[in-house]
Amino acid sequence: MANEQTETFLITGGGGYFGFRLACSLHEQGLNVVLFDVRPPAHQLPDGMAFCQGDICDYGQVEQAVHGMDCVFHSASYGMSGREQLNRRLIEEVNVGGTEHVLRACVEHSVPRLVYTSTFNVVFGGQVIEEGDESLSYLPLHLHPDHYSRTKSIAEMEVLKANGAKLKNGTGVLRTCALRPAGIYGPGEQRHLPRIMGYIESGIFKFVYGDPRSLVEFVHVDNLVLAHDLAARALTRGQQYRAAGQPYFISDGRPVNNFEFFRPLVEGLGYTFPRVRLPITLIYFFAFLTEMAHHLIGRVYNFQPLLTRTEVYKTGVTHYFSMKKAQAHLGYEPREYNLDEVVSWFRSRGHGKKQGAPPSRRLLLKTMIVAAFIAAVLSCLPVVGQ
Repeated sequence: MANEQTETFLITGGGGYFGFRLACSLHEQGLNVVLFDVRPPAHQLPDGMAFCQGDICDYGQVEQAVHGMDCVFHSASYGMSGREQLNRRLIEEVNVGGTEHVLRACVEHSVPRLVYTSTFNVVFGGQVIEEGDESLSYLPLHLHPDHYSRTKSIAEMEVLKANGAKLKNGTGVLRTCALRPAGIYGPGEQRHLPRIMGYIESGIFKFVYGDPRSLVEFVHVDNLVLAHDLAARALTRGQQYRAAGQPYFISDGRPVNNFEFFRPLVEGLGYTFPRVRLPITLIYFFAFLTEMAHHLIGRVYNFQPLLTRTEVYKTGVTHYFSMKKAQAHLGYEPREYNLDEVVSWFRSRGHGKKQGAPPSRRLLLKTMIVAAFIAAVLSCLPVVGQ
């Protein structure tokens, strides 16, 4: 990057798994890095890296953090999975309102570059997509089955629309781009893998669902870090601003069945991979019932849904994308990773097969199976009046 030794980078959501990993990579290159988040990282900051505690929903705090930056990586978001997906108010405030705050602050404080961490979901809503590319239209907002995807779509459109906005000091314009990653994995990932591990260890992971030929994609955290680094470079004059105003799909480039992807984790920790396969319609209906139950009692008991409807189609419906544009514009070439390091990470923390499952967990499993059976029966009953 131009003037690398003097540039300073802000990472919103820097206290999270990906944000901190990105920060460490930039720091190792000798760059100045500031993390902005409501909570500090779980790991100790390297010498020379700064942490600014603040809420992206508070413009004053965002403005203070953005001041003096040469580039902002905007990765803060809320509502990606689990019960977070059901908190519509906070999802809107963080994903839409927070992005508006970041864009406004960049213009006000003359920050010339912004890289936005988006999602596949801006074009995917449960329909089959094979080798899709950036020419695909945004999924119409009213068709998004979850509020996270809808708000991320709105935010990405605003980010790309802001490309070319005149900076307040009158010396240039803001240049933006958006990266659309697949599901992130890697050792120490704290959003999805611990939840999956909980299902495995509790004995709940007794079946898979959907067509065994369905394919999805994942991206190793270090490949995503690489893509962000390259995107920031591609927003500079030295690279003809070629990423300005552009979205890019980012993954490992290896479509795989969702459950087969996790087989090495299950078996690597000594568990038996499920042989039972259920229809995706049954699981989707079960997820719908779970969401309805959460809507009714969530304020009293904010339980973690086993699955949401969005998670069902994201894991069971084919959707994968071409990375030719990222390769051509950014020079992105993903490195090959597997789950060996993830298995080692969990084993080093005492995870692995133990004798028997706790009675409470067995009861939960039985309850889930009974509920799924009831859902299947109900779904087959005729509708009154037809």
